[in-house]
Amino acid sequence: LALALASLLPAAGARRSQDLHCGACRALVDELEWEIAQVDPRKTIQMGSFRINPDGSQSVVEVPYARSEAHLTELLERVCEKMKEYGEKVDPATHRKSYVRVISHDGTKMDLSGVKLDGDVTSSLKFACESIAEEYEDELIEFLSHEAENVKDRLCSKRTDLCDHALHIPHDEL
Repeated sequence: LALALASLLPAAGARRSQDLHCGACRALVDELEWEIAQVDPRKTIQMGSFRINPDGSQSVVEVPYARSEAHLTELLERVCEKMKEYGEKVDPATHRKSYVRVISHDGTKMDLSGVKLDGDVTSSLKFACESIAEEYEDELIEFLSHEAENVKDRLCSKRTDLCDHALHIPHDEL
């Protein structure tokens, strides 16, 4: 019996880690997309060279600030702080863990039934978020600098394999 239990522990730990990293990736993308949506679409930032060309012109272009590399880099530095606004929910059928927002962006009441809130969950989620933001910074900026469909699935499942099981998760579950 002890041998059978010992053989199951690594698989359960690996699944727990996969659930955590998948949930952190999906929450990270959700938070970044929400932050981008909060920026005035008319706000722009100048990009390019500020040198004067031989003909007297400059190679400066204005791009939307919300999806600029400067803004996305700034967001990536602080977005994982938002993980303290998440709780852990365990699916009773599959025993898989997902992470849900426990504080809404707009102040509406949230359904927190079955959601576990504690410091260990939020610190683990924040650490996983920071690891993902650091390791996949270029990919996150690449995907988010253009408006794209299903960034969560494309980035967290297809590009990084953090959520290889998540192709079975409905889009609005997290």
